[in-house]
Amino acid sequence: MNELKDKIFKAQSEGDIASLYVLEAQAHDSFDEETLMAYYANILDLALERLTNALESLEKLDMNEVQDFATLRALYEYAIEHYSAGSASDASALFEVLSGISNDEAFSEAMKVHRAGCDTKIPFDDFIDEYVDMNATQNGGKFYISYFKKEISQ
Repeated sequence: MNELKDKIFKAQSEGDIASLYVLEAQAHDSFDEETLMAYYANILDLALERLTNALESLEKLDMNEVQDFATLRALYEYAIEHYSAGSASDASALFEVLSGISNDEAFSEAMKVHRAGCDTKIPFDDFIDEYVDMNATQNGGKFYISYFKKEISQ
């Protein structure tokens, strides 16, 4: 347990989001709910800091760079959390930022579909049921919803 805490502290102090994701399964096995919530909050804080730095320096996040990849994943999960909790306008804003900050065209296009779902007030469960091709997404090996059954008309 102390070894895990030491690894987590080292990753946090270095701003190493990717290592925090690598340690995620161990954290789930070792920590209580409150500690896990703090763990994910720290990942999000680091991701928001990296996002801010990228925006300030007018850089795009590179999906092939491990820390940028982990940052995009953390921010995507945060946006999905908002969408599934019914905060479509907050989620829409996050999806808009994500579509513009990534250098990965497929990711950017998928974020535009997510945003359209939010902007047209499609409830999250309906978005999943009616628009997402879950089999293709699960088989696609991406961390984000990447395949869709139909267009969202706006």
